[in-house]
Amino acid sequence: MAWNNNGGGQQGPWGSGSNAPQPPDLEKIFDLARERFKGKLPGGQLWPIIALVVFALWMATGIYVVAPDEQGVVVRFGRYIETTDPGPHFHIPYPIESVYTPQVTQIQRIEIGYRSRGRNNTDVPVESLMLTGDENIIDIDLSVQYRIQENGAANFLFNVRNPGDDPHNAVRNAAESAIRQVIGRNDIDTALTSGKEIIQTNTRVTMQEILDSYKSGIVIVNVQLQQVAPPQEVIHAFKDVASAREDRERAINEAQGYQSDILPRAKGQAAQEIQQAEGYKATKIARAKGEVNRFLALLEEFRKAPEITRSRLYIETMEEVLANTKKVVMHPDASRGVLPFLPLTEMSPVGTQAQTQEVKQ
Repeated sequence: MAWNNNGGGQQGPWGSGSNAPQPPDLEKIFDLARERFKGKLPGGQLWPIIALVVFALWMATGIYVVAPDEQGVVVRFGRYIETTDPGPHFHIPYPIESVYTPQVTQIQRIEIGYRSRGRNNTDVPVESLMLTGDENIIDIDLSVQYRIQENGAANFLFNVRNPGDDPHNAVRNAAESAIRQVIGRNDIDTALTSGKEIIQTNTRVTMQEILDSYKSGIVIVNVQLQQVAPPQEVIHAFKDVASAREDRERAINEAQGYQSDILPRAKGQAAQEIQQAEGYKATKIARAKGEVNRFLALLEEFRKAPEITRSRLYIETMEEVLANTKKVVMHPDASRGVLPFLPLTEMSPVGTQAQTQEVKQ
């Protein structure tokens, strides 16, 4: 069996965990070989054979297998030598070389501002409380998912402090620094309402920049805000503010709805009146032009025959004036010696015309 960290956790070169390589018990091996070959070989030939067996066993400890989700990191006297891919490999046995096999495909998760305990969460105020850009205090909980980069196992082992003791420590510190930096550039209303997606994205980018600057070999997979709320001491006041804000938005929406209804109607009425005015204008202009043309035509005729034209105009005018008037024309001799009686109120235009014709006759 290889002396490496093929188990669950990663042990860095600074620690001495249970998975660290241990030297073989040479005294025990010598005792077993002496008992096995006792009396079978001459005394002078026993020790070379024992040494050869011990050497073969020692070399066999240099065989190790890297799992599909791991990378092998070979160090010689604590100095990085190479990174090996999944599969069987060989290294100079301990204590000359050692191999560490951190998992590079497994997604790790840390919690900032809270700790999950089954269905209940425990708040961690020292991590969750932070100051916004408008100098308000806000309570933020977030979770971060990360993994080791491809070909980044060596950087993770050698550039992250004590990865075997607390591999999340570097990511946790980067997450706290990044979220406080991002929240410090936003006001509290943005953080509580429409700015959550932008805050998550900016936090992930800032975390990655911090970790890359230290060559940590860590890639941030996702940053998810779990809770964004004001502190418990002032949460009731923030609820009142939010309620007032909703009332304001509702009033604005109602006003905009009334505006959307009244403005098109007013514009339609204005367009209709403008069209009517344009039509009236066109009618008046056309009628005036027609009267002018008629007057000019009459003037031309008047110049040709003044008396005839004057008489025709007089007759046409009288016809127009007397067209709807009830008229009675009597002969001067009709009223001599007799008082004529005419039912003027009952005479119709038809009857009056008939009577008038009769009188004329």
